[in-house]
Amino acid sequence: MTVQRNDWSLQRKGIMDQERHRERVREAIRKNLGSIVSNESIILSDGKKTVKIPIRSLDEYKFRYNYRKQKQVGQGNGNSKVGDVIAKEAKPGKGATGQGSAGSAAGQEYYEAEVDIDELAGLIFEDLQLPYLQEKAKKAIPSTQTKFTEIRRAGVLSNLDKRRTILENIRRNARERKKAEIGGFKKEDLRFKTWEQDVKYESNAVVIAMMDVSGSMGEFKKYVARSFYFWMVRFLKTKYDNVDIVFISHHTEAKEVTEEQFFTQGESGGTVVSSAYKLALSIIKERYNPRDWNIYPFHFSDGDNYYSDNDEAVKLADELISTCNLFGYGEIGDEGASSYRRSSGALLSIFRDNLKKKDRFIGVRIDSKEDVYPALKQFFGKRGTRI
Repeated sequence: MTVQRNDWSLQRKGIMDQERHRERVREAIRKNLGSIVSNESIILSDGKKTVKIPIRSLDEYKFRYNYRKQKQVGQGNGNSKVGDVIAKEAKPGKGATGQGSAGSAAGQEYYEAEVDIDELAGLIFEDLQLPYLQEKAKKAIPSTQTKFTEIRRAGVLSNLDKRRTILENIRRNARERKKAEIGGFKKEDLRFKTWEQDVKYESNAVVIAMMDVSGSMGEFKKYVARSFYFWMVRFLKTKYDNVDIVFISHHTEAKEVTEEQFFTQGESGGTVVSSAYKLALSIIKERYNPRDWNIYPFHFSDGDNYYSDNDEAVKLADELISTCNLFGYGEIGDEGASSYRRSSGALLSIFRDNLKKKDRFIGVRIDSKEDVYPALKQFFGKRGTRI
C-alpha cells in the first residue's frame, strides 16, 4: 500500500507570501512616516479611501536571466576569484544619479504601494493623544450600536431571534412528536430580542485651529500648515467622538471660517497675530466654558508679526495658556533653512523668552515637509494623562 504525503503548507504559500509582503509594506511605512505624512498625493487625496505611496522595491532576492546577452554592471568574466571587486559605485555620468549625462548603471527601484488611508492613519496615530485631558462635565452621546439585553416571548417581527425560535421549535417537536426536527411552527415557539440604547459619556474637548494666511505665507509655508492640520483633523475625528474643532484664519484681522474655507483660502495682507488670539478667547468665553471643556488652541505662522503687536500677542498667549489645557505654536521657516533664527521678528523666539507660564506651551520649528510628523508627535505626544 502506498501512502501519499502532501506538503499542505505549499497550498498556503500564496497567502503567506501576501501577508509577509503586507507586513513588509507596514514596516516600510513605519520607517518613513516623516516623508509619508507630508506626501502631496495624500494631502490632496480629496477623501479617497486608498492612496498610493512610493516605497523602495521589496522584491525577493533572485537571479535574473540576461536575455539581451550583454555585459551588465556587476557581471564578471568567469575568471573571478573570491575577494575580486566586480562592480563599483556609479559615478556621475556613468549611472542614474540625476546629474550628468545618461548612464548605464541600474537605478534604485521604487513602486507605489496602494494603502488604505484608514490603515495608514492608524499607524500614524497609534502613539498620539490629547495631552493633559481632564475629566470635565459629561455630555451624553447616544451610541449608534444597539444593545440587546433580554429575550421575550412577544415582540415585533423585526426583532425575531431566528436561532432561538428554531431551537424552541426543535425542543417542542422532541417533546410532542418524540422526534427532534424543524417544522410546524407555533406561536409558542417564537422568541424576540429586546434592546435598549447604549449611552456613552465622554469628556468634552475643543481644538481651536488658527492659521496665518498673510501675504508672507508662501506656497511652501501654506502647504506645511495645511499638512499638519489635515492630519490633526483626521486624528481627532478618528480617536475621539466628542471633539469640536473651530477654524480661525487671520492676517491683520481674524475670522472664524468653515473647514473647507480654512484649507482653501489664499494668502494676502499683513500679520497681526493678536487678532487670532482675541477671537479664540472670545469664542471660548461664549461657547466653551473651561470648567466644562478641555481646550486646545494651536496656531501656525511664519513668525513674522507686526512689530508693535508682539507685546499684545505675548499677553494674549499667556491668557490662552492659563485658560486652556495646552497651547501649541508652530513656526514655519523657509524651505531648507538649516537652523532656527533667533531675532526680534521671530514669534517663537519671543514666546520662549517672554511667556510667563511655559509649562503648558509647546513651540516647534518646521523647516521641511518631513518636520510635520515630529510636530504632530510633539503636540500630541503622551503626557499628563489624567482621565
